[in-house]
Amino acid sequence: MNEEITLSSRRIYEGKVVNLRVDTVELEPGVESTREIVEHSESVAIVPVDGRNKVLLVRQYRKAVGKTLLEIPAGGVKPGESPEHCVFRELREETGYTAGKIQHIGGIYASPGYCTEFLHLYLATQLTRAPLPMDPDERIEVVRVPLKRIPDLIAAGEIQDSKSLAGLLSVICVPLTGTRERG
Repeated sequence: MNEEITLSSRRIYEGKVVNLRVDTVELEPGVESTREIVEHSESVAIVPVDGRNKVLLVRQYRKAVGKTLLEIPAGGVKPGESPEHCVFRELREETGYTAGKIQHIGGIYASPGYCTEFLHLYLATQLTRAPLPMDPDERIEVVRVPLKRIPDLIAAGEIQDSKSLAGLLSVICVPLTGTRERG
């Protein structure tokens, strides 16, 4: 596949979380098209597993889809922040726990057809209580689910968002090695 050459780019919206731009691209000599691109910063998504092999999931209403979803904790990496630091911050904000160990288990593009967001996936273990205040615009319920029940929840359509599916299936299906100690 050939790379698309950007001929022009114009930003049409700047927001708190996302920006939107429209690019005119050349597909091949003489053939042009437009691409609507949502610019979003990097994010982290965390699979927190406690000492009893239960996953801490979060239940929250998502306006974009008009549903309450069951998800793994996640959040945006702030400017100047490392993904690893973001894992600890988001985990504490959303679940009230911190991790003694984190392990990078991969990464995914949220929706590469139109969005720049890349999510770093992490496994968090050795959890201890260490709450931080939640963001004022979030309403989150923490739900503990036995890891062995995750495939059934996925099959029943109770877990539907891509970051949660990718993170949970990575933990269930891929042998995990190289856990990184919190430093």
